Amino acid sequence: MSLVYYSSLTPFMGELLDNSVPTNLKWNGLACKSSFHIPRNCEDRAGWSSAAKTHRSVCELNVVSMSIKGNTCFGCAQVKMHHLNLLYQSTRTSSLVALSNLVASNGFDFVSEEQHEQKNVIRHGKDEVDVDSFGQYVPPWGNLTVDTEPYSDPKSIVEPLVSPRNTVNFSFDEIRIHSLEGEMDEKVLSGRILMLSRSNKVKSALELFKSMEFAGLRPNSHACNSLISCLLRDELLDHAMRIFKVTKRNGSTTGHTYTLILKAVADLQSCESSLRMFAELGGFSREENDFDIIVYNTMISICGKTNNWVDAERIWRSMQNKGWHGTKITYSLLVSIFARCGQNDLALEAYNEMDQKGIIPKDDTYQAVIGVSAKEGKSELALNIFHNMLNRGVKPNLIACNALINSLGKAGQYKLAFMVFEKVKSLGHKPDAYTWNALLNGLYRANLLADAIQLFESIKRERNSQINEHLYNTALMSCQKLGLWDKALQLLWQLESSGLPVSTTSYNLVIGACETARKPKVALQVYEHMIHQKHIPDTFTHLSLIRSCIWASLWGEVEDILEASNNSTI
Repeated sequence: MSLVYYSSLTPFMGELLDNSVPTNLKWNGLACKSSFHIPRNCEDRAGWSSAAKTHRSVCELNVVSMSIKGNTCFGCAQVKMHHLNLLYQSTRTSSLVALSNLVASNGFDFVSEEQHEQKNVIRHGKDEVDVDSFGQYVPPWGNLTVDTEPYSDPKSIVEPLVSPRNTVNFSFDEIRIHSLEGEMDEKVLSGRILMLSRSNKVKSALELFKSMEFAGLRPNSHACNSLISCLLRDELLDHAMRIFKVTKRNGSTTGHTYTLILKAVADLQSCESSLRMFAELGGFSREENDFDIIVYNTMISICGKTNNWVDAERIWRSMQNKGWHGTKITYSLLVSIFARCGQNDLALEAYNEMDQKGIIPKDDTYQAVIGVSAKEGKSELALNIFHNMLNRGVKPNLIACNALINSLGKAGQYKLAFMVFEKVKSLGHKPDAYTWNALLNGLYRANLLADAIQLFESIKRERNSQINEHLYNTALMSCQKLGLWDKALQLLWQLESSGLPVSTTSYNLVIGACETARKPKVALQVYEHMIHQKHIPDTFTHLSLIRSCIWASLWGEVEDILEASNNSTI
């Protein structure tokens, strides 16, 4: 079957038809043969690469469908050269048009036009080529026309919805350099890199980047960042580092560039490696660099992953020395890390700096500072923060409320502690064992021992499920001070029958209550019961018993206790 070709390059087409090689095609389901070849001097006329002359034997005809005004009736033929991979250079729809309904693919793998319309993509071996909305064959970055205006604003860029774990694996040496076909506009080419990166066309984006570098062109920082982000989504850290070095050498790095690389190094290698890189880039020096506050926040967050409060503080100090002002995120991270690592002074220092700058803390920062203040005995600061949270409509969690109640109780401000307790209930929180223990300790420290015992009995009646050994011991401490030996014995019996663990401390408190009440014989009975329950007496047990027996002149018992204490020491 013969094919009629139409082209503006009539003399050139004549040479192609005269000097041709057979090519298998399919037209309307019928097998047919056509021929196509490149003459010796065609590269001078049509702009083909000179390498086509020496590789004519590997050329083949590829025909793709083309839509004109909604009618698909033409085929667009082009030459693909395996060696140079001209797929990425150009696809000229005016080079050769055949009046046919042909769709062909590489390796003589044919598909129907209907399948082509459905898939909207043409596959050549391992290369995938998209088809634009007009049905034309569009290479990844050959003659692609990009409207670069939207890319002038980084906020307008939306990251691609692609899987972050693609199975892309290739060596950087495999990345080839291609002709840019006279397109030397850095803005346009940067837009193409951006589009390819957003589409996760990793290899194509790298090839364009490398081709620009070879041609002495520099992609803008936004394109470089998008390409680095694309590579890191596929965990190609080595490739991303190469791009980063080129970008840094060209002076195109931004704070976002450093953030991407440092976070990726921490995730894919280690936090220590990221910190070393941060130091090498001048993060701890006084010299100027391209870092912004987001870079510092990223590094503080990386330190927080390993509870490395030492380097977190170093980064904070370095940031201060370079005149950077922390943000809400900065101080939230610092307070959280310092509080978690027990560095309460540093946590409070970070909070005070935050407060001086007029930055309103996050909810978790508020609550962390309340806990830190309580541990440091700064109940007034904790109470002020509590009121600030309420005034801003923030609901403190139960952990922060318990810490505040405990802090107030330790400071002897039991009335304020109970006021906070009432507020806790009005917020909808249900008091737990920690809440009750904080209140009992507050009453005990205020020497309201009878009130402490009465509150314990009330808790046991109404919320028996929240009773634990600590609450029993707090009540026993009150009994010891008051000398209520009989009440102490009753509580000890209840504790043993409750199934809760009983410690040596509980027995010591009961023996101490007997000592206060001058009941040495009862104390000795508790001691014998303790031994029978296979609890090991400690120094406090023996001292309390010896004092009780000396007061009652029970010298024989004193000798036995001394001998037992010596044996236990040995």
